[in-house]
Amino acid sequence: MRTFAMSGRMLIMTNSYFVRTGPNDFTGTEFTGGGWNPAEQHVAPGFGLIAHVLQQDFAERRGDDPLQMSRVSFDIYGVYAVGPVSVETRVLRPGRTIELVEATLSAGGRAAIVARAWFTARFDTDSLTDVNLPTIPPRTDMPTWDITEEWDGKFLTTVDSHRMVRSAGHSERSGKGVMAWLRAGLPVVAGEEQSTTTTLFSILDTTNGIGVLASPSEVAFPNLDLTVHLIREPAPDVDGWFGFDTSVSFGPTGLGLTQSVVQDECGPVAVSSQGLTVRPKM
Repeated sequence: MRTFAMSGRMLIMTNSYFVRTGPNDFTGTEFTGGGWNPAEQHVAPGFGLIAHVLQQDFAERRGDDPLQMSRVSFDIYGVYAVGPVSVETRVLRPGRTIELVEATLSAGGRAAIVARAWFTARFDTDSLTDVNLPTIPPRTDMPTWDITEEWDGKFLTTVDSHRMVRSAGHSERSGKGVMAWLRAGLPVVAGEEQSTTTTLFSILDTTNGIGVLASPSEVAFPNLDLTVHLIREPAPDVDGWFGFDTSVSFGPTGLGLTQSVVQDECGPVAVSSQGLTVRPKM
């Protein structure tokens, strides 16, 4: 690991998105640089960091208690620079079989992301399993795609991707269904073991950039939030790859929505949605 000075601050160079610097403190490396502004952190690794901290906090408080993460909602309060952040958690609704936990990622002395996660009890419902969500072809059936042809930022240089449109006649800007397999190429926190759920959350926010309706050089459409409903934990041998069946909609007054069915190689895992603020550049 090494550091260097840039624009009056110290950046850490390492093959991860974050380096832990204290019990609740982390420093975002250069690889957290965002697509809209490379000097600001992409929220995707930040979401992964929050998921990582939530799971660590749960394990420290409840040990081997078999509650599982079932829904996580992230509200983005504002942009924040590449560099130091902190993550604090608190239990909002304690319970034996249901628990609601809040995590706040702060930077520069202010909240940047506030997440709320429901943890719920496990029950044996294997005989009732009936998943009615679409699946996409394996990544070996899709062409590779260089996401940096559309987007800037160091984070996206770490992302491996395959992509194709859902059916013939749909352009990549139709919004009617783009399918992709994506993998975040670095661990969330240097030197710390992470779950496949953390790995998933570290790539989820990129869905707003894989099936765009307009060039980001002409229209800004950042998301204000991300909400994820899980139907199971990702398989433990995923190797970082997740598939996305994504559609994008822009409304007439500056509102937008990106929706995705998320899967691993065993099938659907979750459904995610992102509310957008759509702003034509003058």
